[in-house]
Amino acid sequence: MARFLYNLVFTLAIPFILIRMWLRGGANPGYRQRWSERFALYNFSGKPNGLLIHSVSVGETLAAEPLVRSLQAANPDLTLTITTTTPTGSDQVKRIYADDLAAGRVVHVYLPYDLPWLTASFLKKIQPSLCIIMETELWPNIIRSCNKQQILVILANARLSERSAKGYAKFPKLTQPMLQGLDLIAAQHRNDGQRFIDLGIDEHKVDVTGSIKFDISVPEQSLAQGQALKKQWGEERPVLVLASSHEGEDDLILNSYQELLVDFPNLLLVIVPRHPERFDEVAALVLDRELHLVRRSESFDKGNLQVNPMTQVYLADTMGEMLLLLASADLAIIGGSFIEHGGHNPLEACALSKAVIMGPSDYNFAAIAQQLINQGAMQQTSAEQLTICIRQLLERPEMRIEMGAAGKQVVADNQGAVARLTELVCESLHR
Repeated sequence: MARFLYNLVFTLAIPFILIRMWLRGGANPGYRQRWSERFALYNFSGKPNGLLIHSVSVGETLAAEPLVRSLQAANPDLTLTITTTTPTGSDQVKRIYADDLAAGRVVHVYLPYDLPWLTASFLKKIQPSLCIIMETELWPNIIRSCNKQQILVILANARLSERSAKGYAKFPKLTQPMLQGLDLIAAQHRNDGQRFIDLGIDEHKVDVTGSIKFDISVPEQSLAQGQALKKQWGEERPVLVLASSHEGEDDLILNSYQELLVDFPNLLLVIVPRHPERFDEVAALVLDRELHLVRRSESFDKGNLQVNPMTQVYLADTMGEMLLLLASADLAIIGGSFIEHGGHNPLEACALSKAVIMGPSDYNFAAIAQQLINQGAMQQTSAEQLTICIRQLLERPEMRIEMGAAGKQVVADNQGAVARLTELVCESLHR
C-alpha cells in the first residue's frame, strides 16, 4: 500500500514538477531541455553489462570523478553510464568526461522520474551489471527495478545524517524495502554506517570505506591559474572567497564585507554562487550596495577585462572553476552552512591549504567538519559572529597558514576510500 500511494502521489505531481522546471528554465534554460530523458525516451548507445553511476548534481558529480577514473582504469572495456537529475550536474558530466563521451566510454543521460514503468524501461535499455548510487540519492522504484532485473545496487560514499535517519524511520513501510534492496552500503563514517544498521540493514552489508571526497587531486593547472589571478588582482590584496553560496548568504557576506572595508580597504570579495540561475540576482545585490563589481564572464565576453584597485567584488558567474578560484583565496567561507542546507564540501579548500570558515549548518559534512575543527583546520561560527571571525583571521596571516597546513594534512591522512570502493565494486562485478 505504501508503494502504491507513493506512485500515485508521484504520478499526480508530474504536471506540477514540469511546470516548476519550465519556470526555473527562465533562469537556467537546461531545465527546459531533454525532457524525454526524464521519461526514459532515448536511444542508448553504450554496451550492455556496464556500470550505471547516479551522481545527482554538481557536488556528487565532482566527488565521484576519482572513483569513475579508478573504475575506468580497472574495467577499461565497460561502458559507464552516468546519470544526474539537474542541468548543472549534467553540465559537469559533459565538462569532466568530454573525451570519454566522444569516444563512447561514457554515456550520459538524466535519471528518469522514479515511477516503476519508467525505471524498468530505463534499466532494460542500459542493461547494467551494477548500479552505483552516490551518497544518499535513494529512490524506491529505481532500487526495486534493479532488484527485479537482478542488477546489484551499491550505495557509495554513503552518508546518513541523524536528521535523515529520523525521516526514513517515519515511513518504514516505504523505506525498509528500499533499504533492504541495497546489496552494499559503503559508508563515509562509522556513524553513518551505524544509522543504516539501526534502520534495519544487515550489518554485513555495511562497509565503512571513508569519504571519497578526501581523495582530491589538485591539478597543477588550477594552482597556476589561481596564482595568476591573485597576481592580476594584486598580490598584496587579501582575497576572501564565498564558495557555493545560496540565497540569503550573499547578503550576509556583503554586510560583513562592508563592515570589514573600514579596516581592510583593499579587501577583494569573490562570490561563487552555487546555482547559475542566481548569477544575475547576486550581481544586482552587489550593485544595489554601490560596490564596484566585475563579473568573470565579462573577461571572456570582452576579451580581457582586468580587475583594478577599485574592484571590490568579483562575481564568479562561470561553472567548473571552483578549484581555480579557491586557489586564489587567502580565506574561504563555505556556503550552504549559514542557512539550513547542511553545508557544502570544505575539503577542496583544505586540499589547497586554505584557512576555512563554515557556518553552523553542517549536517551534510558533520563528521568531516568536526575532524577539521578538531585539527585546527577550520573555524565554525554563527552569522552574528561571522564578521568578527573573518577580521581575526585577516589580521593573523600566520594563523591562516597554520590552518591551511592542518587542513591539507587532514586531507592527506584520510585518503584511500576510492581504492577501497574500487575493490568492492570489482569484487561485486566478478561474483
